[in-house]
Amino acid sequence: MKSTPSYAAAHGASLADPSAFWVEQARQLAWFQPPPEPVLSQEEGTGFTRWFRGGQLNTAYLCLDYHVAHGRADQLALIYDSPVTATVRQYTYRALLDLTARFAGGLRNLGVHKGDRVLIYMPNMPEAVVAMLACARLGAVHSVVFGGFAPQELAMRIDDAQPRAIICASGGLEFNKVIPYKPLVDTAIAQATHQPAHVVVLQREDVVQAELQPHRDVDFREVLQAAPVPAVPVEATDPLYILYTSGTTGKPKGVVRDTGGHAVALKYSMGAVYGLQPGETMFSASDIGWAVGHSYIVYGPLLQGCTSVLFEGKPVRTPDAGTFWRLLAEYKVQVMFTAPTAIRAIKKEDPEGQLASQYDLSHLRYLFLAGERCDPATYEWAGHVLGVPVVDHWWQTESGWPMLATSVGLSDVPPPCAGSAGQPVPGYHVQILDEGGQPVPANTTGLVAVKLPLPPGCLPTLWQDDARFQRSYLDTFPGYYLSGDGGYQDAHGYFFIMGRVDDVINVAGHRLSTGQMEELLAAHPAVAECVVLGIACPLRGQRPVGLVVLKDGQTISEAQVEQELVGLIREKIGAVASFRQAAVVKRLPKTRSGKILRKTMRQLADGEDFTVPSTIDDPLILAEIRAVLQRRQVGHAFESLAGNLAP
Repeated sequence: MKSTPSYAAAHGASLADPSAFWVEQARQLAWFQPPPEPVLSQEEGTGFTRWFRGGQLNTAYLCLDYHVAHGRADQLALIYDSPVTATVRQYTYRALLDLTARFAGGLRNLGVHKGDRVLIYMPNMPEAVVAMLACARLGAVHSVVFGGFAPQELAMRIDDAQPRAIICASGGLEFNKVIPYKPLVDTAIAQATHQPAHVVVLQREDVVQAELQPHRDVDFREVLQAAPVPAVPVEATDPLYILYTSGTTGKPKGVVRDTGGHAVALKYSMGAVYGLQPGETMFSASDIGWAVGHSYIVYGPLLQGCTSVLFEGKPVRTPDAGTFWRLLAEYKVQVMFTAPTAIRAIKKEDPEGQLASQYDLSHLRYLFLAGERCDPATYEWAGHVLGVPVVDHWWQTESGWPMLATSVGLSDVPPPCAGSAGQPVPGYHVQILDEGGQPVPANTTGLVAVKLPLPPGCLPTLWQDDARFQRSYLDTFPGYYLSGDGGYQDAHGYFFIMGRVDDVINVAGHRLSTGQMEELLAAHPAVAECVVLGIACPLRGQRPVGLVVLKDGQTISEAQVEQELVGLIREKIGAVASFRQAAVVKRLPKTRSGKILRKTMRQLADGEDFTVPSTIDDPLILAEIRAVLQRRQVGHAFESLAGNLAP
């Protein structure tokens, strides 16, 4: 049996000779044409890094055909569990290959070929996975947009990607409400300059029926009737997909994922980072519209020959806060991946974790958390309830796979540490820099950057916008990728990501981390989740205000919890923080991926103009927050200089 490399040896080798390290990992894949060495090169004209130039492969082939040909044809590839529609479906590798090959044939009949773009606008369902894999099979570039996005946002993505076809579902379910998707698609196409040739519509009879337009619209099931087609060899440097992430200019940034680097990195991460072997089961509680869904619902598990659980629902009220634990028990999941906000939602409704005791969780080895920083209180609660190591780790849409983690598939890896995202994953040279671009001492907060070259799997550029890629990520510190997050590294080598750089506030000249304050508030026994906002203050420049959601069943008064939280910040950070207000709210506004909309709430409190983010889970929450701010006289319209002079 092959010995497991130590973390220190693997990380050291990946930095000492990146090309040699990744050649070895690339050999784990079945290439149509192996890449010539050295596998790391520079893009002519831009100087950007490219991996595996000259190699040819196909991601759908690696995810499906390879496993069918090597003994996994009858193993489950995908388990679809949808409590919102009371549906469970299971697909073997053989069945998923058949569906994918036939749907790819149908797309080809509609004129979709290698290099064409296809936009996918669907909820978490097997047909969405089939659509993604079918595009990959043809060498077409898919761009998944979270189902339910507003037409204006969808139109922007249509004009940017210029898809030959759009694949959508007739509708989805959010908060037990039916969201018809097809009218949103029709409106977006009417607003867009680019006009796709076809819209392929999956009719969900149990949700909502869509009206099809003659000549343009095609039924999904009709497309599936085509003859199967083989996988098309593509260049390693050809794009596999475009995934849009929000940009500061209002125009979304199209993160490009290249085919070769993506396959090599994800295959490596499944074993080294998550410790999963072929045949085991992973449950990633995310959406296919996000990077996590792309990497660890669809591509990562299938590249590794694992079984992936695809969940359509919420962590609570589908039907209760034990729905995740049911999935873990029912499908004998070894590794679960979700966002801290999901755990906090469960903790709020089941503070003692009693629902977990109703299920056999003996197969679970690890719970991985990412998407936003996990406060130690949530970290400790999850570990206690599940009885397994909790691994907080850090990565971004741009990276496509983890940058910091406890790489549990390697030997001698430092154990997880509450509050920390762990150590750099092999391939990443993560550093904390000051504003001049120089490394800072241990335990000093700075800007989180990654020394170039970035490893395989990271974005090589933005879709048709090299200049923006250079400006956004590379110009600030030459030789480094700038993550946009702030944090520090302790004396033991653990990294702590404290949030976006703009979540550091300046109180009378003192730079304070709202993430540190949130960590303290979250430790209060009555608090389920919280946010600290740095709002404008005429005396101090900014001052922090807390918004907290209480656990269900709490009887503590708002005045009492505020007094205790103010005292906690004063004790742990000091009067310099000027923390004097903590208001209780019913819920916090978040994106559909679970990130709290801190900037939007700060703009609301400061009276600034802002656009409601297209990714918001429920826009009505902002009205609730505004009402609380008015009631508590927090922010722009409710403060006076005299009030800020209070001790």
